[in-house]
Amino acid sequence: MTRSMHSVSVAGIVVDDTGRALLTRRADNGEWQAPGGVLEIGETIPDGVRREVLEETGLIVEPLALTGVYKNMTVGVVALVFRCKATGGQLIINDEVTAFRWASEPEIRDMVTEAFAVRILDALHEGAPAIRHHDGINLM
Repeated sequence: MTRSMHSVSVAGIVVDDTGRALLTRRADNGEWQAPGGVLEIGETIPDGVRREVLEETGLIVEPLALTGVYKNMTVGVVALVFRCKATGGQLIINDEVTAFRWASEPEIRDMVTEAFAVRILDALHEGAPAIRHHDGINLM
C-alpha cells in the first residue's frame, strides 16, 4: 500500500443580503477565488475558516453551514467549504489579496476557474454538502 500526505484547507464563502458571494483576487497569481487556506494543526475547522477569511479580507465572519468537500486529485489537497455571514470588520487589501468583488452567479462562472467556481456556486445553494473532485482547474 502506497502512503501519501494530504493537506486540509478551508474556505469561507461570504454571502451578502442579495445573494452575491465575495471574491478575492489573489496577489500570487491574479486568480479570483473565495478566501481560504490551509488549516493549522490544533486549530478547529470553524476557527480556521474565521482566521483565513479575516486574514484575507478584514471581515469577521460566522460559518453557517458546510457546503462542500473538494479534493484536488493532482496535489492531494482536501478543501472544506462553508457558507459564511459577515458580522463585522471591513474589507482591507493586504499582501495576499489585491482586490475584492461581490459577484453574482453569472459573474462567478465568468471570473473563476471551474474547480473553484463550483465551490462558490455550491455555497450559494441550500442543500446537502457537495462532494467533488478536480485536477486543480477542471472537475473530474
